[in-house]
Amino acid sequence: MADAAAELGIAVLMPNRIRDVESVAEIRACAPDCIVAAAYGQILPQALLDLPAHGAVNVHASLLPRWRGAAPVAHAILAGDTETGVSIMRMDAGLDTGPVYAQRRIPVPADATTPSLTASLAELGAGLLLEVLDGIAIGEAVATAQPEDGVMLAPRLGRDDGRIAWAAVSATDVDRRVRALQPWPGVTAPVAGVNVRILAGAPGAPAADAARPGDVVRATGEAVVVAARDGSYRVDQVVPPGARAMTAAAFLRGRRLQRRDRPQS
Repeated sequence: MADAAAELGIAVLMPNRIRDVESVAEIRACAPDCIVAAAYGQILPQALLDLPAHGAVNVHASLLPRWRGAAPVAHAILAGDTETGVSIMRMDAGLDTGPVYAQRRIPVPADATTPSLTASLAELGAGLLLEVLDGIAIGEAVATAQPEDGVMLAPRLGRDDGRIAWAAVSATDVDRRVRALQPWPGVTAPVAGVNVRILAGAPGAPAADAARPGDVVRATGEAVVVAARDGSYRVDQVVPPGARAMTAAAFLRGRRLQRRDRPQS
C-alpha cells in the first residue's frame, strides 16, 4: 500500500507509535477532514479522534457489538457463527464502542479460514466504507449508538489457544481452531506421540467405542483419523517439528521407518 501511494505521489507517514506527540503533530499538520482506520494494531489517542471535523472512522470486521477487539474474524469462526459482516463506525475512546454508520452481512462458509474470510470481509468493507464517506461528505451519514445487548469481546489469540489436548475437545472444536488460528498461532496436537502443527483437516465419523482420545483410529487415503473427546478428526496435512509440510499419512510412514531403523537393545 505504501508503494502504491508513493507511485501516486501521496505522502505516507508510518509512525512506530501513533500515540507519540511527534506522531500526532505530523498528522495534525496534514489537516485531515476525516481519519480512516482499518485493521490498525494501535489505539488512536483522543487528540487524533478529536482532530478532524468529520471524526475518525473505523472499518471493523464484525457485526458490532459482537466481537469487539483485535481478532473478530477468528472468534467468529471459533464460535461457529453462521453469519458475520463489517461495521463502519465512528471511533471513540472505547474499544470498538463507537456509534455505527452502516453494517453489511455475509454468511460464514462451513470451511472458512481466517485468511479466506478476512479477504471477503475486506472487499465488502472497502465498498461500504466508500458509501459511508460519501454520506459523511454531504452530511447525510448518521451514526447510531451500539445496543447494550449482545456485546462479545474478541481479544488477541496466543499460542496457548492453539494447543490441543484430544481428551479435552470435540472434533468440531478442533476443526474450528484449525481454521480460525491460521496463519498464527496455528494448532499443535499430538499425533502418534509427536506434537505436530495441523494445517488442514475436517471432522470425521464417530470413533470406535474402544478408541481413546488421541488414538489414530484409521487411515483414509493420505489422511489419518484421530479420536477426540467427542467424535473424530480427519488430519489431512501437518508440519512435524523441524520438517516441511506433508500429508498426515506420509508423516506416519516416516515415523514407522524411524522406529524400524532404531537399534534393538
